[in-house]
Amino acid sequence: MHPTLPDVEKRLQDRYWQLVQEHAGHAHPGASGPRILPDQKSPQAAAMAAWRFYHNPRTTFTRLARPLLQAALDAAPQHCQQFALVPLDWSKLDFRDHPSKADRVQIGQQEEVGYKLLSALLLGDRDGRPLAPLCTQLLTAEGLLSSRFDRPRRPLSVLDELAPLMGFVQDLPLGRRPVFLIDAEADSVYHYRLWQRRGFLFLVRADEQRYACWRGREWTLPALRRQLHREGAFRRTRAVEHEGRRLVQYVAEAAVRLERPGILKRWIKGQQKRLKKRGVPLAVRLVISELRDEAGAVVERWYLLTNVPAEVDTAAVALWYYWRWKIETFFKLLKGAGQQVEHWQQESGRALLKRLLVASMACVLAWRLAHSRGPQAEEARRVVMRLSGRQLEYGREYTLEGLLAGTWVLLALRAVLEQLPAGRLREMADFVLGGSVEPGPATPLPLREAG
Repeated sequence: MHPTLPDVEKRLQDRYWQLVQEHAGHAHPGASGPRILPDQKSPQAAAMAAWRFYHNPRTTFTRLARPLLQAALDAAPQHCQQFALVPLDWSKLDFRDHPSKADRVQIGQQEEVGYKLLSALLLGDRDGRPLAPLCTQLLTAEGLLSSRFDRPRRPLSVLDELAPLMGFVQDLPLGRRPVFLIDAEADSVYHYRLWQRRGFLFLVRADEQRYACWRGREWTLPALRRQLHREGAFRRTRAVEHEGRRLVQYVAEAAVRLERPGILKRWIKGQQKRLKKRGVPLAVRLVISELRDEAGAVVERWYLLTNVPAEVDTAAVALWYYWRWKIETFFKLLKGAGQQVEHWQQESGRALLKRLLVASMACVLAWRLAHSRGPQAEEARRVVMRLSGRQLEYGREYTLEGLLAGTWVLLALRAVLEQLPAGRLREMADFVLGGSVEPGPATPLPLREAG
């Protein structure tokens, strides 16, 4: 795999690939720049080359997104059997201590300033493996920055931004129809109806306060769940791992209708208003998933609303939402357990988004190594994990964070071996481990007496 940028000269191609490799490692908060590989360039020259790359007008958002999209298109036919699963999620990038970033926005409490990240990640429906990001967006004071377009655009509301993103993904030639997996932040009847009209398939976790019509009357979702329990509708499906615990997943389903008006939040004359929007009744599937421990106690419960076709089994729908957490692991790789994005020193959202698109390709390399079944894959994972220096829980062969960290060490070793023979490298290691002892002054030979 050697991703390339479309329609740029070889110099920019080579720099892009160099930057991807330099992001294939674990950064540290105090040194969050790219991990410079040990080639002939000085660190200062490498840093300046990276700065020029991110500020080059030819390295546009859409151009930097092309290698990621190509990786997705290449992987989809093999790993997406019936549908392309696409979790959508937001993450706060907190830069409260970076006043040099003049385009920060408030992303939470008053003291939380930075950028809001929205990502769409492609998963395979065979096993839920992450394949590649399809879109990356940043909300900044300059406007909305996105890998879908090259100029800032006036942002819409959080949920209104989803339909354009869904339309973009649906138009990609993935070969499989996308199903959008979204957490409870997107539980909105108004938007469900909008997505249905646009032909989007969705799977959203609903709030417990949601009402739904079933068997001719209106129920709260908890009341409907209790009725399904009384009728013995829940069935055991599979064992799953959740937050480090081994649990069992149980599921039940009911065909329901959403008949209440949707609520649309809009700013009118400086005040946020809740507008009621009536609409036609919407028929959806309610899938209830419970994760239970050995004693039968419910550890986690999800109310899932979806318009996925009925031929998709209830257990498959619940499993798809369980796989939604893969986008959280992606954010983890970008943040504390990988790229340390919240410590990056880029001074604008534009440069930050460009670097995010480069770093995302390094994450794709780690995912491919993690799931590869190639002839060298098992040995490569074992060596890379050893190079990472990470400890593993008993029974685990690798972690994504370890693969990311070890890959950079492997690339650094390759670069050093291209400059020094292995024997010389061993001699140097022995010298360092021997205390780097300097040779003492030569002892003069004794003088012989003349005659």
